[in-house]
Amino acid sequence: MKIAVYSGSFNPLHVGHMAIIRFLTEKAGFDQVYLVVTPQNPFKDAHSLPAGQDRFDAAAKAVSRHPGLKVTLQDIELKMLPPQYTIRTLDAFREREPGNEFTLVIGADNLANFMGWRFHERILLEYGVVVFPRKGYHRGHDKARLLKENPHYRITLLKAPLVNISSTEIRMGLEEGRDMSKWLM
Repeated sequence: MKIAVYSGSFNPLHVGHMAIIRFLTEKAGFDQVYLVVTPQNPFKDAHSLPAGQDRFDAAAKAVSRHPGLKVTLQDIELKMLPPQYTIRTLDAFREREPGNEFTLVIGADNLANFMGWRFHERILLEYGVVVFPRKGYHRGHDKARLLKENPHYRITLLKAPLVNISSTEIRMGLEEGRDMSKWLM
């Protein structure tokens, strides 16, 4: 099976995430999406993030409301000893499920700084990435820059619609007392 590994803090999981999951399984050729709730993004402030298990539980409730989605919630990183580098997660999936093919899902914002990721070379050579558009990021330029480093990197730019909501915007709206329920998954 072709598995898309989509990891993030998912604080909260929202309709934009659901659109990405649907695109991956309905248009991009993946059989299943593994949604990996991360304990801590090394590029984000740890103090502003609810506990990983709390976000996992909230994601489980959200996913359960959409039984038709080809998504499996994974807590693999919550059980790993730190640091939870993406390459360790991908390697663990491959060891656990040697018959499956795993590809990492990232947004264009992550592609822009991908060379800063631990073992980014292995991720791009052994697993590959599929990249969703994000407002304000030019994926083609970032892909070209990475391919100059190694032309064998596996980078696929998905021709997907731009998701116009973020978890940050939802959290800000909730803090301001606005009804953000239409954006929640």
